[in-house]
Amino acid sequence: MENRQPAEKAPINLLRGWPNPSLLPVAQIKAAAAAALSQPDVATPGLLYGPDPGYEPLRKGICTLAPRIPTVAAGRRHLAQWLSRFYRLQYPSNPKRICITGGASQNLACLLQVFSDPLYTSFIWQVSPTYFRVCPIFEDNAFHGRLRSVPEDDEGIDVDFLKIRLQEADDDKSVPKRTLKGSQPWRKVYRHIIYAVPTFSNPSSRTMSLRRRRQLVQIARQHDALVITDDVYDQLQWPAQWLSTSSRLEHAVLPRVVDVDRELDGGTDRPGVDGFGNAVSNGSFSKIAAPGVRCGWAESTEKFTHALSQGGGSASGGAPSQMTSTFMTHLLQTGELEKHIFNTLQPAYARRYHSMMEAIERHLLPLGVTLPQSHRDVVGGYFLWFALPKPLLADEVARVAFRDESLIIGQGPLFAVHGDERKEDLERQIRVCFSWEEEDSLAHGIERLACVISRILHGQTSDPKGDSFAEGTVAHHHS
Repeated sequence: MENRQPAEKAPINLLRGWPNPSLLPVAQIKAAAAAALSQPDVATPGLLYGPDPGYEPLRKGICTLAPRIPTVAAGRRHLAQWLSRFYRLQYPSNPKRICITGGASQNLACLLQVFSDPLYTSFIWQVSPTYFRVCPIFEDNAFHGRLRSVPEDDEGIDVDFLKIRLQEADDDKSVPKRTLKGSQPWRKVYRHIIYAVPTFSNPSSRTMSLRRRRQLVQIARQHDALVITDDVYDQLQWPAQWLSTSSRLEHAVLPRVVDVDRELDGGTDRPGVDGFGNAVSNGSFSKIAAPGVRCGWAESTEKFTHALSQGGGSASGGAPSQMTSTFMTHLLQTGELEKHIFNTLQPAYARRYHSMMEAIERHLLPLGVTLPQSHRDVVGGYFLWFALPKPLLADEVARVAFRDESLIIGQGPLFAVHGDERKEDLERQIRVCFSWEEEDSLAHGIERLACVISRILHGQTSDPKGDSFAEGTVAHHHS
């Protein structure tokens, strides 16, 4: 097969985890901004310092239960009204369970500032493979050298492994029992932090089973752990089998971990507990509206979200994204956000997913590539994750793909927990993204990857080891 140079082929980037610009709701956000800024009772509070927990109309919208509305155009609905129905919550929430944030990444830093302590909190436990941009957030909060990986299988996080390691950490008498940060009556510091993306995970695309979610909550309660879940892909879902008719899915595949914590065995208000709970849902408009709005929400118990809102940054300047929150409220009230998700994003990402999957089945599976959770009924998110056949290594495949095919992919070691001794478990893994490139480029990208794999397997190419590939291609890829 011809070994063509990068200059001869248009580059294809299957690493970048961004939405394609054609999927951004530009007109809707423009209309929302115009509507918000044209109403003094909205524009004035939107342009001033906001309350610590965030813009109240948006918080009310996020948590208010709404009756079933047949179509988006049939009525006005806030985000919480939709979320209550989307997750089919047994108990409707209230604004005190919601805190507006500057997006999932910004809020993760805030959660660590309030609920962790460099002395008292033993370790950060991350499902491996992990979102590669999250490790620096933990390290910036004084946890360098204390990040620990937890493997996953086809049900998600390995709870047996986690339970053993948590117990070992709790039995370590050298860990201080005091905190470095000053105590406050409204906050709590947890002994452990557990981070996961339970639904359509980045990078592994796996979905954690309900059984594992329940077990995870039980373990967190036993070991004074806070489970932080990025629930940012939940609404981006479609049937695993391609359907020519509408594939619109209006309900979540599974309850969030925070919902499990709220209801399991007496919930967060059961006798003998402090009321903070052991889970928080990190939500974001980045994937369902646009990353640039830099707006999201956290949901947990009332005591927890109050504490989150009292962090120094929020208490000083008020909640982040105050102005943007007025835009998001308008999108929710008019139903435009839900319409965008169901009528644009779900069908578009479904087409992209199936285009890439068809190419993988045709070109990669015959070469020995394998996929996780291949028998799911519902899939979603931005990514696909697969294992290369032995003896191929992902780093080598990525370097050759970049040099010979102008193709950028995510090699498994990129998604290792920093300092993880099991990094070698990811050496044959690849992540590809179907959200960014033009739709007709996705299958072409997989075909180029198949050419690379075939050439390496047959000894028809050399590895350009030593190239500055990783640094140059990862620098501006935020997902």
